[in-house]
Amino acid sequence: MDWYPLWNSLRIALISCAAVFFLGIFAAYYIAKLPRGVKGILDVVLTLPMVLPPTVVGYFLLLLFGAKRPVGLFFQEHFGVKLVMTWYSAIFASIVVAFPLMYRTARGAFESFDETLAWSAQTLGLSNTWIFWHVRMPFCRQGILAGTVLAFARALGEYGATSMIAGYTPGKTATIATTVYQLWRTNDEAGALRWVLVDIAISAVVLLAVNLLERRQKAGDRR
Repeated sequence: MDWYPLWNSLRIALISCAAVFFLGIFAAYYIAKLPRGVKGILDVVLTLPMVLPPTVVGYFLLLLFGAKRPVGLFFQEHFGVKLVMTWYSAIFASIVVAFPLMYRTARGAFESFDETLAWSAQTLGLSNTWIFWHVRMPFCRQGILAGTVLAFARALGEYGATSMIAGYTPGKTATIATTVYQLWRTNDEAGALRWVLVDIAISAVVLLAVNLLERRQKAGDRR
């Protein structure tokens, strides 16, 4: 059994999750402070990929990164880097579709934060950076953790946009999701089922780990 789809899916999901973690927190933190009207417009723009069909997202990514498009052509001519039909092309798709999940959950967590805690810390002369990482983030950790898990799961299971921008090439761009489809398409139901079970096992392990962390955090809070 070729394990490349597993390795490729995991590295794409982990890289995408790391990028979405910082991008989502940054956007959520600053947008939560904006006036309601501006916040509403940005919400629509940033969460649109969550409601659009994945193939539509993939189409827009091809318009942006395609070999004959401005961005894709620039990277190809100046750096010799191809932005489509490579394994890392799937990272772009995963970031776009997973970002709204991280952003929405993180913003909800920041909006529930008691600002008096930050003001109290400021009176002690603490910097905003210190307050953010040592006061705000610990307070919002459950929401941040939930968003991170959702983003990872979404990136791991992404198919539509990934299949359009990265395609399916065994040993090069194949992921678990695209492999399941190709095996089913070629009537290899046993092979498709094996990869489905692998995907379920990974998701179950991630969820169990998150539940364990939450229990430990709650136990620590009680102490």
